[in-house]
Amino acid sequence: MKKFVFGLLALVLCTGISGCGSSGEDSEGLTKIKVGATSSPHAVILNAAKEKMKEQGFDLEIVEFTDWARINPATSDQSLDANYFQHQPFLDGYNADSNYASGQDGYLVSAGSIHFEPLGIYANDPAGRTTISADDLSDGDKIAVPNDATNEARALLLLDKYGIIKLKEGAGINATVKDIESKAKNIEIYEVEASQIPSKLPDVKIAVINGNYALDANVSDKLICCEEVNDEAAQTYANVIAVREEKKDDAAVKALVEILKSDDIKAFIDEEFSGVVVSVQ
Repeated sequence: MKKFVFGLLALVLCTGISGCGSSGEDSEGLTKIKVGATSSPHAVILNAAKEKMKEQGFDLEIVEFTDWARINPATSDQSLDANYFQHQPFLDGYNADSNYASGQDGYLVSAGSIHFEPLGIYANDPAGRTTISADDLSDGDKIAVPNDATNEARALLLLDKYGIIKLKEGAGINATVKDIESKAKNIEIYEVEASQIPSKLPDVKIAVINGNYALDANVSDKLICCEEVNDEAAQTYANVIAVREEKKDDAAVKALVEILKSDDIKAFIDEEFSGVVVSVQ
């Protein structure tokens, strides 16, 4: 995700954020919880939890946004009760950019980690492979990687894991192309804006693509291998349910997190997304 930018106009699928409302009871006497999310995979996963929330006495209302830049502010001002679209570093960046600190009105926290969208190595012809090595590459091959700091570091770590490049010791989640110590072949690392990489797939040997962009571009079937849940990136970039600090222990929020972490929802995620989205523990 890119660094939070203020001033973007929202294109939300509700009629004005200020009219989206907040908690209360519906006509069936269920306690309402309004959660903002981007469409896929977040709103899809939330929809799978609606019936189970109802069974526990909660009416889960999902507000889909096409502009993620407005979701956190709508949670801070209580137009939303919670949101589901971001990882912890992005949430930390929002609080810092907004000058929010713990105990202040509007400060957001994670109520629980739900899933991880692994970066994967994709090829036009995956040929049923589930791993990759330098032997699959030739001198001069292009490898597309995201050009933003967070995703590029993750991409380089993934290429390092499979022996395609070697990073300097300790580069970790701050790695850049300057930290490439050696390459197994005379390959070219081709830096591209993350959302545009799927469209470049025909022009490169392999590409490292974010799971959500792979879903949007319908290239999930070209996946060879990806980050795993025990990798450093999975622990750092798990997507969370975010709420105002004082709502972290609300019954509706706790029920939502519990259901989203349940075996049923984990099974749904596995079946629905085929490894492009992965549940976290």
